Amino acid sequence: MTEPEKRIWYQCLQHLPNRFRRQRPFGPYIVDFYCASLKLVIEIDGDSHTTADAVAYDAERTAFLEGLGLRVIRFSNHEVMNNVEGVFERLKEELPP
Repeated sequence: MTEPEKRIWYQCLQHLPNRFRRQRPFGPYIVDFYCASLKLVIEIDGDSHTTADAVAYDAERTAFLEGLGLRVIRFSNHEVMNNVEGVFERLKEELPP
């Protein structure tokens, strides 16, 4: 795992009541984190995701995953490394009441 993936795994996902899996395949894609009970995909995007080609690829990938009935949330490496508390709050908002 990258440092941002380790941080979100140990400081956020391990503290939520729902079980998340790492590196889950869906068709031709592998997502960073997946929660089956929430049908929620979490992607952590590094600097390589800012190019025009990467943005188009991510949009295609997100459309594929949403076509399977999944919700996709993306966080940047910068968000995770500099505001993990805010990331954790956002994730808690995605949980059912």
